[in-house]
Amino acid sequence: MEEKVYKTMNGAGALNIVIGVIAIVAGLTSGILLLISGAKLLIHKSNIMF
Repeated sequence: MEEKVYKTMNGAGALNIVIGVIAIVAGLTSGILLLISGAKLLIHKSNIMF
């Protein structure tokens, strides 16, 4: 019985680590893309007319 609980907890812990790593990578990627697009807007702000 205890072995079954240990395996279940081990699987849940591994899944949480994987989801955490994916969330960190997605956050970093979206942040970098936002910085790049903002920098492009600042560089070309003289060409933008309203």
